[in-house]
Amino acid sequence: MSSANQERPVTSYLEPTQEAGRAFMRRDLRGPIVMLNLLRFRKVADYAANPELAPSLPISGAEAFERYINHTLPHLHESGGNLLFLGSGGPFLIGPDRETWDMAMLVRQSSAASFIAFASHEPYLAGIGHRTAAVEDSRLLPLVELQPPA
Repeated sequence: MSSANQERPVTSYLEPTQEAGRAFMRRDLRGPIVMLNLLRFRKVADYAANPELAPSLPISGAEAFERYINHTLPHLHESGGNLLFLGSGGPFLIGPDRETWDMAMLVRQSSAASFIAFASHEPYLAGIGHRTAAVEDSRLLPLVELQPPA
């Protein structure tokens, strides 16, 4: 899974801003939420920010993200969350023709509060450096399930 983008974005989105976090909390979401993650990986993982997690030899961003998933799943399950879907991406069928994503991921949490608790849990955060090393750009969209009209 390598990035196929011809033109790199000027801005990468790797973490929520404070304003985005406040807006998420203001939504006052009730019940389960599903987080839609779109991920673009670095060709070579960059462990500069977390050298203590770096492997002895260079690895791809996709390989670093696999390490992140392996670290994260036990903490996700402990928080009541579940990985619903993990899939390889590519170009959009409807959307910008030069925008591609290497992976899409759907993660269910029992509530917005459980997501916040999970995302700030120290044992989980101990391995987040693998995600930082792996990801070149990302999008995270919180979703609330709707019932189809009868």
